[in-house]
Amino acid sequence: MFIETLANAAAAADPATSFGFMEAMEEGGPVAWAILTVMIIMSVGSFYILITKYFEQNKVMKEYRANRAAFWRAGSMKEGATKFDKNSAWRQLVDDGIRAGDESEKMTDSLESHDWLHGTLARSESAINAKLAGGLPFLATVGATAPFVGLLGTVIGIYRALIKIGATGSASIDQVAGPVGEALIMTAIGLLVAVPAVFAYNYLQSRNRSIAAMLSGFSTDLQANITSNGQVKPAMAAAAPAKAAKTAPAAARPAGATPTKKA
Repeated sequence: MFIETLANAAAAADPATSFGFMEAMEEGGPVAWAILTVMIIMSVGSFYILITKYFEQNKVMKEYRANRAAFWRAGSMKEGATKFDKNSAWRQLVDDGIRAGDESEKMTDSLESHDWLHGTLARSESAINAKLAGGLPFLATVGATAPFVGLLGTVIGIYRALIKIGATGSASIDQVAGPVGEALIMTAIGLLVAVPAVFAYNYLQSRNRSIAAMLSGFSTDLQANITSNGQVKPAMAAAAPAKAAKTAPAAARPAGATPTKKA
């Protein structure tokens, strides 16, 4: 009975220490809150770029697949240009090609004319690719730096925790492990911010490479069409042919008739 009374008195004198995310942030102080704010901005920016760029890429690829055949079946390139949206990447490439073709006719040297047309289309491609790549450097920066930003928060949290432990003069395992474990939360947050950013960067970059290949092929077809005065066009997939009707027998026989025997 006496021992139980002493144990209860010790428990009342030494209340349980609470640990958690908020306690870790309070332990880190204003610096920890500032680092957390930076990582939240990084995460929100990464998801914003991922979503907006995904829909932008989808629009470019769907428009090409939907209108490519109609463009090449048009009577002229100017007529075909109307098949694309006015502000689309493909319309920009076609308009630049038409303008370069008109200007190249003013040149007396055929080689210079060809180089001018090729250079104009290449510049148009580069401008479109640069626009599609907008925002990707931010994703790369977040993926490369977010773990280190979180690690900085961890280091500061551990430092402040050790200073506090040294001031109290208590170095027991419960006094050390709790604050140090809390400080590691910042490293975990940094990884949670960095990993999606890296995946988003690689995913969007691969889709940009696919669009760049489409732009390059379309630009080559445009150049061939312009220099040949509309004679050269890419082969379009023909419509599926109708099923051939079954051939009738060479000689129809009435029902129940027997074949004629040869002599």
